[in-house]
Amino acid sequence: MNARVNPIAALVLVASGLAGTAACSRGHAESGGHEEAHHPIVLTRPGVMDIPTSQHFVCQIHSQRHIEVRALDEGYLQEIPVQEGQAVRQGQLLFKLLPVVYRARLDADRAELHLAEINLRNTRNLADQGVVSPQELALARAERDRAKAKVDLAAAEYGFTNIVAPFDGIMDRQLVQEGSLISEGDILTTISNNEVMWVYFNVPEADYLRFKSLPGANDPDQPQRLVLEGAQIQIRLANGEIFDHDAAETLTIESDFDNETGNIKFRADFPNPERLLRHGQTGTLLINQTVQGAMVIPQRATFEVLDRQYVYVVDDDGIAHQREILISHELEDIYVIEEGIEEGEMFVFEGVRQVRDGEHLEETDFVSAEDALEDLKHHAE
Repeated sequence: MNARVNPIAALVLVASGLAGTAACSRGHAESGGHEEAHHPIVLTRPGVMDIPTSQHFVCQIHSQRHIEVRALDEGYLQEIPVQEGQAVRQGQLLFKLLPVVYRARLDADRAELHLAEINLRNTRNLADQGVVSPQELALARAERDRAKAKVDLAAAEYGFTNIVAPFDGIMDRQLVQEGSLISEGDILTTISNNEVMWVYFNVPEADYLRFKSLPGANDPDQPQRLVLEGAQIQIRLANGEIFDHDAAETLTIESDFDNETGNIKFRADFPNPERLLRHGQTGTLLINQTVQGAMVIPQRATFEVLDRQYVYVVDDDGIAHQREILISHELEDIYVIEEGIEEGEMFVFEGVRQVRDGEHLEETDFVSAEDALEDLKHHAE
C-alpha cells in the first residue's frame, strides 16, 4: 500500500531548507566580506609648514586714463588728420571743424574792441582836460572791457574748431567721418592711455576680512589701501599665458559692498610698457601668497556631512570624536586648517569609514605628520 504525502508539509520542509541554506550562505558572505573590508586604522597629527597658495578672481582691465572726446561747438567736420588705433601725443590735432563762421565772429568782435579802445583813449584825453566827467571815463573803460570779453569768447569758440588730444594715448574708433554735421556734445572718439592698467576684481566678504586681518595690511593714513606684503599679483590672459609684469603689492578697495552679490571691488595697478593690455580686456587675476606656519591635514582624512567637513579626533583614552573643521585653503591633496583641530591632537588618517563617533579604537597604528604627507606625495606620483 503506497503512503500518501501531505503536500502542505512538503512545502514547509522545502521552504525551511531553502531558508537555512540562504542563511548559511549570507553568514559566510558577510564574514568573508568583513574580513576583506577590514583595514588597520592609522592615526596621525596635523603638519605645520609654509604653504604656497593661489587665489583666482575674474577681472576686468581698464586704462588708467580713458576718456570720450566730444565736440564743444557745432559745425561741419572738415578734417581728420589721424587714424583709428594711432598713438597720439598731447596737443596733437585730432579733428578740425569748418571755422568760417567762428573766424568771422572773431574778426567782428576784434573790430568792436579796437573801436572801444579808440573811444577810451579819446575820453581819457577829454577827462584830463576837464571836458568830460569821471563817470563818462568809467563808462568808456567798461565798454572797452566788455568788447575785450567778447573777443576772448569768440577766440575760445574759434579754438574749439581744432579738437586736440588732451594727453598721450591711443585713438580708438572714429565715430564720425569727414563732412559730417557735428552738434555740440557729440562723441567723436575715445582716447586711452595704456601706460598703467587698472584691473578690477570682485572679492567675497570672507576673503576681504581675511586680507584685512593680515599683518601690515592696513595703512591708517589710507584706509582704502590694502598692502599684501610678499604677495605676487599676476594676470592670466585669455590665451592662458601669464602677463609679463606683476602688479604692485598695494591694492585699492572701493568704499561699498554690493548688496546683491556680497562682494566688494578691488583694484590692482599693472605697468604696461609694451602696451599689450588694452581697455576692455578680461582675464583672471592671481594672488599668490605663502602662508607661514600653516596647519595642514590630508584631504582623505576628512569626510563631508551636509556640505561641512569633519575629522575624527582621537583623545588620550582612544575614543574618536567627530569634529567640524574650517578650511582656509584647498590644495591638491591637503587642506589648510583655519579652525577645528589643534597642532598636537591626533586624528584618524586611514580607515575613516570604519570609525563611528564615540567609538573606542582598540587597535590602531600611528604615523608622523611628515610620513603621512610624504605618503600623499608618493600616491600622487
